[in-house]
Amino acid sequence: MIRDDLLRRFPVFAELPVARLEALLAQAQVVRAAAGSILFEARQPCRGFPLLLEGSVRVTKTAPSGREILLYRVEPGQGCILSGGCLLGHSEYSAKGTAETDIVLLNIPGGTFHELLLASEPFRHFVFGMYGERLAEVMELVEAVAFQRLDARLAQLLVRRGPVVQATHQALADELGSVREIVSRLLRSFEERGWVRLERERVTVLDPKALAAQSRG
Repeated sequence: MIRDDLLRRFPVFAELPVARLEALLAQAQVVRAAAGSILFEARQPCRGFPLLLEGSVRVTKTAPSGREILLYRVEPGQGCILSGGCLLGHSEYSAKGTAETDIVLLNIPGGTFHELLLASEPFRHFVFGMYGERLAEVMELVEAVAFQRLDARLAQLLVRRGPVVQATHQALADELGSVREIVSRLLRSFEERGWVRLERERVTVLDPKALAAQSRG
């Protein structure tokens, strides 16, 4: 079952010799965690390279004030580049990983991860291709935080995740690297203009065109 799930989510492993694939499955650990579980935290040692089979994981950075900002999400068919970086640099985690939903992942031990990088060109391409994609995402995040107004970023987030966004105002604030009070005030402003409808832990997008225009500043 796990073998089938791995090959379905990560076709790159179908290119491994059968013996190496079987060895990988024997060495890797299947991890199941409930929504809200902390998978790793800053300053913890890395325990392997996780490959997500089911669910969603948030990777966030927390400031000394307690405010969080979302760095990226890990979806099925993706690995965690922060874990890969820790393994390659023999360093500890610098951010936190949280199960956003119930998850299933396959955790590849560090030694096996290094062996695959050396022995398998398709796996190397997969890992470093992920690094390229994530670097582009983080650069977009830095640009947005540095140069975009918060109202434009909030409008962009709602358009991207709509038409119904199941999230608390605090969760939206965390994703934007802001505080709940400011995000709530902006959401009420959007509601007054008829762009959204606010309900408990839910924001329904009513006028995506107006929000898209707002997101362009």
